[in-house]
Formats: sequence, structure tokens, C-alpha cells
Amino acid sequence: MEESLPITILISATVVAGIAAQVLAGYLHIPSIVLLLLFGILLGRDGLGFLVPSLLGVGLEVVVSLSVALILFEGGLNLQLGELKEVSSSLRNLVTLGVVITLMGASIAAHWLSEFPWSIAFLYASLVVVTGPTVINPLLKQIGVDKQVSTLLEGEGVFIDPIGAILAVIVLHFVLSGNVQALILIKGLVLRLGIGGAIGISGGWLLCQLLKQDQFLSQELKNLVVLASVWGLFSLAQVLRGESGLVVAVVMGIVLRASNLSSEHLLRRFNEQLSILANSVLFILLAADLSIASIFALGWGSVLTVLMLMLIVRPIDILISTWNQGLKWQQQLFLSWVAPRGIVAASLASLFAVSLTKQGINGGDSIKALVFLTIMMTVFLQGLTAGWVASLLNLRLTSQTNQEYLQPVSDDVKMQSDGKIVSAASE
Repeated sequence: MEESLPITILISATVVAGIAAQVLAGYLHIPSIVLLLLFGILLGRDGLGFLVPSLLGVGLEVVVSLSVALILFEGGLNLQLGELKEVSSSLRNLVTLGVVITLMGASIAAHWLSEFPWSIAFLYASLVVVTGPTVINPLLKQIGVDKQVSTLLEGEGVFIDPIGAILAVIVLHFVLSGNVQALILIKGLVLRLGIGGAIGISGGWLLCQLLKQDQFLSQELKNLVVLASVWGLFSLAQVLRGESGLVVAVVMGIVLRASNLSSEHLLRRFNEQLSILANSVLFILLAADLSIASIFALGWGSVLTVLMLMLIVRPIDILISTWNQGLKWQQQLFLSWVAPRGIVAASLASLFAVSLTKQGINGGDSIKALVFLTIMMTVFLQGLTAGWVASLLNLRLTSQTNQEYLQPVSDDVKMQSDGKIVSAASE
């Protein structure tokens, strides 16, 4: 019992700190990731030294993997497929052409400005391809921005996370093996997307059929069945092909949302709470393990690298991806400004740093430091100014429209005291 006490304290303190950061961020109306990073650093090894994530050993990788699966599933579950049709072409371009543009632009910036070797520069670029849906979604709801813009940003965040994560893992494989072949890279990406998509669609459909059996499953068990199914199918995909489980999580969420289950809003609330908990725990742990000295050691070149990513690469990405798609210049400018990185980039950077160190390859700590610098700069600069920029560009919703947008459950759906769902029209 005494041997496990430090780990018990670590987990308990992490949860307390994470939820406290969420509560305070909600009160101050700022992105929660800002306080999660600050709390993690303050309590971590370069702060008070109270949180020591290394106590978890390989367990930290388990926590990261399962938590990211929950976060991506919740993102897919919240996607409005009907609204995505209006921006489908732009969204497709963002998760295809946009990935290539960001990969090339960020790698050039990291090589020229941060003086990283090309292999490490490409690895960094693959990590920052992803945006942060857990940062973007609450931010957009908080400021109430133009519906077309918010739908595009939310869709990009959800779809690009698994694609970027798979791409980053493949690039890491090439860095570790020293064998770089474009054809193998494309094959690995397509294979993982195919496996993940197949398992996600079939597993999601079977899960929907099970959830519709009210006489078989009580309402209390439905949410837990979904949780078990997501983790189970995620693990199955991971066994078949590494990182394909991320695609499974997103696709399952989309399939469940498209099925119009009677208990959908309860399922979404439950998974939203799990996602908040997972996001809080991950950011606190990863920030606590961050070396502030390694960030300062990067120098001003790395600050310029992130600024180039924000001010040059992202606008080019948006301009090309949304060309002739009917978006106003104000919408394009806002899309160019808001692209904060989040938990997926932080998680993978932390895991990659360990992998590179184990293989005796230099650059692991530098990549982790630069990724966290990217997260900090994008979150602080973009997250804290997004509302002001939206107002300046006249993209804020009216108060009435914003209130309707924030409503997660339709007004014509009510819940009885026993938890059953009824339609207002049937009363």
C-alpha cells in the first residue's frame, strides 16, 4: 500500500488541479488550456515539484492513448453532418492539401529558423499539422462566431487529428529506421485510415443497433456500453495497425451522431464530461513533465518558427483550401488566425521524445519543447484574442443566435424525471 501511495497522490492531485483549472477558466471566460498549462508547469518538475508523471512509467502512455481516444470520439459525436455539407469542399481541402502545406511550411521553418536537421524538422511539422478541437470548440461556443466559420474549424479539428497523428507516427518510423520512401508513407497512411474507417463504421453501426434495444439495455448502462465499445474497438484497431484506433474513435462518434438515437443528448453530455476530465488530466501531466529550461534553450529562432507557422503557413493554407468556395475575406482572415494546437500534439510530442531518447537519437527534448512552445503561443495569442478579432471582423453572432447555438439539446425534446425522453409535440 505504501509503495502505491505516491501514484495515488499523483492521480488525485492531477484530477483536483485539472478540474480546478477548468472551473477557474470558466469563471474568467478564458480557454481552459491556458490555466491547465500554467497549473501543470507550476506543480511540475520545474515548479513546486509536487507532480512527478514519471512515476507512472509506461502507464503514462496508456493514459494518453485511452484519453485521446475519448477526446476524438467526443469530437466526432458533436459533429453536425448536415452543416458540414455547406463547407465540405473547403473541409476536404483543409485535411488534404492543408496537411501537405503545413507539413512543408513548418518543416522549412523548423530547419531554417530553429536549425533542426531535416528529419527532426519534418517530425516537428507532422506533430503540428493537427489543430486542437478541445481548445477550438469551447472557444467558439464562448465567443459565438459565424456558423459557417465555426463549422469549418470544428470539422477541421476533428478530422485532421487522426490523420495528423497517423502521419506523425509514420514520420517517426522513418526517422528511427532511416528509410524514407514516399510510397511507403502513403501506403501506411491509407492502410491505417482504411482499417480504422472499416472498424469504426461497422463497430459504430452494431453499437447503434444495440443501443436501440431498450428492453435489453437500461439507460444507466448505455453510456458505459458506449465507453467500453470505444475503448475495445480502439484497442482492436491498435493491435491490427498502430494509430488506426484514432480513426476508429472519430468514425464511431460520427456514426452514432448520424443514427439519431433517442438517448443521444444524454450520451453527448456523458462523453463531454469524460472528455473534459481526460483533457484536464492529460494537459496537467504533460505540462508537469515539461522542462522550461529546454524551451528557453531553443532561442529566438524557435519563436520565429512558430510565428512563421501562424502568420505565413496558416494563411497560405486557408487561402488555397478555401479558394473560390464562397467565403468572405473576413471569414478567411479569421480562419487564418485561429488554429491553436492542443492535446494530440502535446501527447504525441511527449511520447516521441521518449522513443527518440531510447533509440539514442538527439532532438527528442527539442521537439517536445518546440511543440509545447507552439501550443503556448497559439493558445495564448490566438485563443485570448479570438473574440476581439471576431468582433473586429463583424463575425460575432447576435446574443439571441448565440444562445440558440449554445443549446446542446433541442427545445422540442424534454426529459422526464425518470430519465425518459419525450417530445414536446407528444405532450
